[in-house]
Amino acid sequence: MVTSDVLLDVQDLRVRFPIFGGVIPRRKGEVRAVDGVSLTLHRGETIGLVGESGCGKTTVGRAIVNILRAMSYRVDIEGRILYHRAGEIVDLAALGRREMRRYRSDLQMVFQDPYSSLNPRMTVGAIVEEPLKIHTRQSKAERRDRVRWLLEKVRLSPEHAMRYPHEFSGGQRQRIGIARALATNPKIVIADEPVSALDVSIQAQVINLMQDLQEEFGLSYIFVSHDLSVVRHISNRIFVMSWGKIVESGPADEIYSRPAHPYTQTLLAAVPRPDPDARRRRA
Repeated sequence: MVTSDVLLDVQDLRVRFPIFGGVIPRRKGEVRAVDGVSLTLHRGETIGLVGESGCGKTTVGRAIVNILRAMSYRVDIEGRILYHRAGEIVDLAALGRREMRRYRSDLQMVFQDPYSSLNPRMTVGAIVEEPLKIHTRQSKAERRDRVRWLLEKVRLSPEHAMRYPHEFSGGQRQRIGIARALATNPKIVIADEPVSALDVSIQAQVINLMQDLQEEFGLSYIFVSHDLSVVRHISNRIFVMSWGKIVESGPADEIYSRPAHPYTQTLLAAVPRPDPDARRRRA
């Protein structure tokens, strides 16, 4: 259930990646990946961030969890990412790596590719346990019990903890990624195209699982996707991005049924729709 409590307030976020060239590398320009994005996330809410590949939506998610500087130390980040936590308001965008560690367990990410986001050299149990080693003081036995409990929550068997990622299907691997994200009891989960690499039938299972977990744990989601039809079923509100900007936002049903911006209309036009009459005409 969505409450009036604001959990995250992104204000005029701008992210620029410099371009260097020449024999002696010099800055020749920049890529404006995110150009003035503002959005709010309430407790227990799911917002959808939608747009085509390259529009900047994934960069917004990475900026919120504050991992962009680790990926590219020359990146320029402006704006404020205000996280409301236990009576305090902290600007995540202004935090360095050490200061961010205090809040890291509250913001977790589920990545797009379940095949590359899990370390193939680690067992499933070790993958899910890793955040617990970093962010908690639990004993080894407590961590082991927590891992088994998390695997059950994502509808896998506790015995799977001893197996390796290559032994699982794509849908099962994404469940492992979700279990890892939930290990530290996060308040916000950013799901970056979490079902785009999965078959359609498996997509529905993963989305239903995420909705069940949201209700049970009181999670707030930022669901990043290029597919409006997927986002509609899980989101309370939708923000449509194009060329680093929010071009339209509103309640999910309203965006889907009455899109106002031409770009949103184009995205909707690309959504496949079943047409029983077409099959009869071909016959």
